[in-house]
Amino acid sequence: MITRSNTSYSTTSRDNTILIIKDQLRRAKRYIRFLPSRGNHGFLKDLRRRMGDIQQALSGAAVDKKLPKNVHDKIRAMESILTKIKQVHDNCAAALDKLQTDLHSTENQLEAKKQEANYVAQIAAKALPKRLHCLALRLTNEYYSSSSNIRHFPSEDKLEDPKLHHYALFSDNVLAAAVVVNSTLVHAKKPENHVFHIVTDKLNYAAMRMWFLANPPGKAAIQVQKIEEFTWLNSSYSPVLKQLESHFMINYYFNTLQNKPENPKFRNPKYLSILNHLRFYLPEIFPRLNKVLFVDDDIVVQQDLSPLWSIDLKGKVNGAVQTCGEVFHRFDRYLNFSNPLIAKNFDRRACGWAYGMNMFDLSEWRRQNITDVYHYWQQQNEHRLLWKLGTLPAGLVTFWNRTFPLDRSWHLLGLGYKPNLNPKDIERAAVIHYNGNLKPWLEVGLPKYRKYWSKYVNFDQASIRECNIHP
Repeated sequence: MITRSNTSYSTTSRDNTILIIKDQLRRAKRYIRFLPSRGNHGFLKDLRRRMGDIQQALSGAAVDKKLPKNVHDKIRAMESILTKIKQVHDNCAAALDKLQTDLHSTENQLEAKKQEANYVAQIAAKALPKRLHCLALRLTNEYYSSSSNIRHFPSEDKLEDPKLHHYALFSDNVLAAAVVVNSTLVHAKKPENHVFHIVTDKLNYAAMRMWFLANPPGKAAIQVQKIEEFTWLNSSYSPVLKQLESHFMINYYFNTLQNKPENPKFRNPKYLSILNHLRFYLPEIFPRLNKVLFVDDDIVVQQDLSPLWSIDLKGKVNGAVQTCGEVFHRFDRYLNFSNPLIAKNFDRRACGWAYGMNMFDLSEWRRQNITDVYHYWQQQNEHRLLWKLGTLPAGLVTFWNRTFPLDRSWHLLGLGYKPNLNPKDIERAAVIHYNGNLKPWLEVGLPKYRKYWSKYVNFDQASIRECNIHP
């Protein structure tokens, strides 16, 4: 008997001939659906002809004795073409299975290579370029070789004057800090009203001081400090410092590669630096100031920022540009809303906001005990169950319902990762921000945006020339 699983047949029972014919027709119709898509036009033509022959032989016969005498020849001819098509079909199916297996394997390899490339890119982006290392070494040597009489900055009487415009810049990158200061003062209508407070680490302290001693900021005042001067900032006071010293955090950063987190940026060494967390201690760092503009070292100022100090924050603590324009800047991008504590206290669809150019009302900060709020959330996140790492998630929970939205023209983000920003938007922005891995002082930086940064570098300065730093 002919069955669906067997292409041979027998006509030992003449009463089953009609069933055999109908089965052949069913199989033939099934093959016709896929033959045109595979280009088997010869098989298709032959199959249609055999179908016509066998349908003509059937001619509505209800019993075998009504079938023509040559029906078995037609059945054998039909079975022959069906067998050939089945062989082709099976071969194609096997080939398709192999191709799908190969495709899956290739996609897995591609994904692995992407992860490796991403990991290498993260390392390259955070490594200190040789030229900048050279600059820091030369400035350090010059500082300790100079007379102690020239190691003081002028206008120190301005450092605690609350009527002036104060900037907080925490950086270990001398050249980046220089660009922030230079670009700000180039556009300042009254440079004498601006005061820059730079905090760096012990390793870069001498170099940072030497740069601004050799390149004084004109009528503006400048202060360079190192973290070690803040004796109050210790693991007994700061939960994040205590956590950074813990075995959990050490294992998280320095354990074997088999335990890498899903995103290599979470191993970014900047998260181990307290420089990255000083922004949450502004009232303690500036006890006599009422307002301070916090700026990252990867920004460039393109307009006079003096009007920022006149903006009424309406009782809010943080003035910042919101980042609702893109889905990944909502709260649920940064916080773990599967955790009940996060889900209970925050809106997953709330707008995030930008760190990097923030006006902080220190009077309101003190009145609302914001530092205590920050400490609470850092303690709750001791094991990284609320968010991974970084200061933006910590800022989102700390300044929840305490952030005043600044006009978007004050701060344009994305020059460190977006390749297609509108040039007009860049030129109109008061501050442009190279947030992301592609910093303008790195070779991996986007060339089309580097000019906005490099025009504030004095490439004729001796130390810069000697270290082969060029546009």
